[in-house]
Amino acid sequence: MSTPTSQSGREDLLPTTTGGISPRRRWQKFKWRGARPVPLVGCVAVGLLIRFAVPKPGGVSQKGWSLLSIFIVTIAGLILSPLPVGAWAFICLTLTVVTKTLSFSAAFAAYTNEVVWLIITAFFLSKGFVKTGLGDRIAMFFVRWLGKSTLGLSYGLVLGELAISPGMPSSTARAGGIFLPIIKSLALGAHSNPNDPTARRLGAYLIQSQNQSNNCTSAIFLTAAAQNLLCVKLAESLGVKIADRWVTWFKVASIPALVSLLATPAILYKIYPPEIKTTPDAPAMARHKLDQMGPVKRDEWIMIATLLLTVSLWVAGEALNMASVVAAMIGLSVLLLTGVLQWEDCLSEKQAWDTLAWFGALIGMATQLTALGVIPWLSNCVANFLKSLSLNWFGSFSLLQLCYFFIHYLFASQTAHVGALYSAFLGMQLASKVPALLAALALAYNTNLFGAITHYSSGQAAIYYGAGYVELRHVFILGITMALSQLVVWGLVGAAWWKILGLY
Repeated sequence: MSTPTSQSGREDLLPTTTGGISPRRRWQKFKWRGARPVPLVGCVAVGLLIRFAVPKPGGVSQKGWSLLSIFIVTIAGLILSPLPVGAWAFICLTLTVVTKTLSFSAAFAAYTNEVVWLIITAFFLSKGFVKTGLGDRIAMFFVRWLGKSTLGLSYGLVLGELAISPGMPSSTARAGGIFLPIIKSLALGAHSNPNDPTARRLGAYLIQSQNQSNNCTSAIFLTAAAQNLLCVKLAESLGVKIADRWVTWFKVASIPALVSLLATPAILYKIYPPEIKTTPDAPAMARHKLDQMGPVKRDEWIMIATLLLTVSLWVAGEALNMASVVAAMIGLSVLLLTGVLQWEDCLSEKQAWDTLAWFGALIGMATQLTALGVIPWLSNCVANFLKSLSLNWFGSFSLLQLCYFFIHYLFASQTAHVGALYSAFLGMQLASKVPALLAALALAYNTNLFGAITHYSSGQAAIYYGAGYVELRHVFILGITMALSQLVVWGLVGAAWWKILGLY
């Protein structure tokens, strides 16, 4: 007699005679919760290929070559994502210790680095903007002031972000915690809905304007983005000392950043125009929101005072012989002592602790690659190749800066890009006799300018695309168009300004 089957004819899905579940059903119910197998195999394969199949160059030590292979595995994991970034970086750093490529102290030395803790502390400070509502209040003030037209509304939002960016070093937090909710509220109020033909009425333009302008608000202040601080640290590890870092960064970036910031909303208004040109309801909405918030509250006043204190200490840090991280620690201590922030707020800031995990790993490996001679060897190889092309220092500078910029299409994180390539590209330029400060800062500014070329190029780009207002094809078209326009502005205005400042 034949075995009874289910309605689908699949006898393997029936319970067994012992009351259990068939092996096939158990396999189907099993769900793997570890690393994604295909990306994992790909990353490991890349590392093994470089370590054992590619001949070691004569100018590199065995330890240096092993570390380079592990470093490339780390970067491959940041691109392919077999695990979350922090977990993958920790595993790769552990691998350097297990294989005795690095000692424990060398591998984890970067976790005591002041730049790492400056970034973490700055994340906690930015939490205060969101918790107190000060970020929303500042943004709404500019909307009320400039929001009568769509173009004015865009400038109001951009200026609002510029105002808070020195004390909020996460473009992702600014986008997701403050500006996207405001833009969505304005768009929905104008009957501009996501994933709908009405998206182009208002929401799509405001989203793209804020996303593209974010590149310059992140570039103008050293403390406006985490990757800026990493660039400075890596530059100093290669011997490029930046005197009075916060002031120097701002002075060099200010003119090209402000020109680009003023041009971006206007250019987008021409090439990607909103259907609604006037927004008379926006100031009223902002005024209503401010009325609901009431007068500036105690915690907001403390946040304002703390921000002014911290930025003042950053500006005067060299004169006071005070490190930037100490200024940030003082600011955070004030917020904790006054109860504006609770320690639980800091513990719940997952992005900060995740950044600590993988940021320290990347800095540690990149620093050791330099110490073991890998980065200098690679830099000299490329410099000799460029010299064979009869390029002067300016030609080498231009070519390497463009390569560094457009290779970001392969990366889903600005900080991952910095950790992978900044030291190598800076070393190449130094070997090509490019003025050191010019090379270091131009690469750092570029790190911000490519933040909106795709929907995956940065945290804020992913957040804004996820809002559903901009079609993917428009993301790529506008990304390359605005990238080229910003390169022109920074290349012309920046070059003239940097000549005046004596950078070359």
